[in-house]
Amino acid sequence: MTTAAQAKAFPAEVVRWREEFESFRAGLPREEPEWLRALRTTGMGRFEELGFPTTRQEDWRHTSVAPIARTEFQRPPATASVADLAVLDTLDFGHAFARRQLVFVNGRYAPEFSSAETADGLHIRSLREVLEREPQLVQPYLDRQASGPGRPFAALNSAFLDDGAFISVPEGTVLAEPIHVVFLSAPGAQPTASHPRVLVRAGRKSQATIIESYGGPADAVYFTNAVSEITLEDGAVVDHYRLQRESARAFHIGTLCAVQGRATRFASHAISLGASLSRLDIRQVFAGEGGECVLNGLFLGGDRQHMDTHTWVDHAQPHCSTRELYKGIVDDQARGVFVGRILVRPGAQKTDAIQTNKNLILSREALVDSLPQLEILADDVKCKHGSTTGQLDPLALFYLRSRGIGEGAARALLTYAFASDVIQRIGVEELRAGLTEHLQRWLPGSVDMEAAV
Repeated sequence: MTTAAQAKAFPAEVVRWREEFESFRAGLPREEPEWLRALRTTGMGRFEELGFPTTRQEDWRHTSVAPIARTEFQRPPATASVADLAVLDTLDFGHAFARRQLVFVNGRYAPEFSSAETADGLHIRSLREVLEREPQLVQPYLDRQASGPGRPFAALNSAFLDDGAFISVPEGTVLAEPIHVVFLSAPGAQPTASHPRVLVRAGRKSQATIIESYGGPADAVYFTNAVSEITLEDGAVVDHYRLQRESARAFHIGTLCAVQGRATRFASHAISLGASLSRLDIRQVFAGEGGECVLNGLFLGGDRQHMDTHTWVDHAQPHCSTRELYKGIVDDQARGVFVGRILVRPGAQKTDAIQTNKNLILSREALVDSLPQLEILADDVKCKHGSTTGQLDPLALFYLRSRGIGEGAARALLTYAFASDVIQRIGVEELRAGLTEHLQRWLPGSVDMEAAV
């Protein structure tokens, strides 16, 4: 299709991405597998067909992505400078607490700051390297979950698939230490866009803890469009942590997909702290009986931040359980969105699912939209959901002030207590401690929260 024909068929912002895609594709190695080229081409075609979502669409009616659509993002430089990498040390919680670590700058692997590992079937490597040398390792899993109708940003990620993390844990292997995957955006003079990918395969009866961190320099304008796909084979256990701490002027769209085999356990902890506009879509499917899924999340929004979380849990098999707890705190003119859906399909008997969303509003201009949903198509199940949104309890505030605690410190204590329920469920000590420190700095008042609660 010519550029003129594209202009007639698609909006200008979509045509702009097609032109960027053609430039990107022209620089790819000619010896790449045909299936990989087809995957990218299909992704771009799907994005062109869908376009950028609008608030007229039900799944996006609370979140406008117009700021992303109208910004002319460029591909970032392929290499990073020492100054860019130094930003790692300025991000909250540090980055070097994990012995196994992969660092990516602008979506590209930074080996000098990483510790890749390949031994006895264990792979902790750059996805680009695997695609170049052993593409057969990833072909059965890549883009099997993220692709689908109504997912334009996941399609765009597939179109620009270039690098990311590949983690494969062999059968029966138990990794006692976490694997940390760090994605740093270090844009230049113009706004840039990166499309990182994380592909995880947990073999039968294996166990692993994986942390994904996303961040960038303060006040930088960039767009991170991330996709993570996790496959748990029978009996596998995966604890997954996702920490979004982008620049206050950045945009972040994330997609997390997990497929669980028989008798598996998947726990997700999603923390959103940064970005001007962010959204996380979590899609989880029980593909085998006897699985357990835990979805926990927390977002902290201030100024004019917009933070959106959509979760979708598919109970396609019987005898599975879900526990979902998401909390949000918004201040100033921030806005939060939570849309959670649990689907119990016909035949998924003995399903046990609980979904809870609680939100705390600290100012008159802040707002949270909460839409928990259950769709039950089986009759022998135990399911419930609930949602609460409100301000600080005036009686609790009065009680603290009557004990000599100032108003600012009292508000901070109550807010910390609200968030700590999610924070204390984080199993990685360094991550939990760093998040506690961040929350203490974010809250009004100066008081040692852990000593006071």
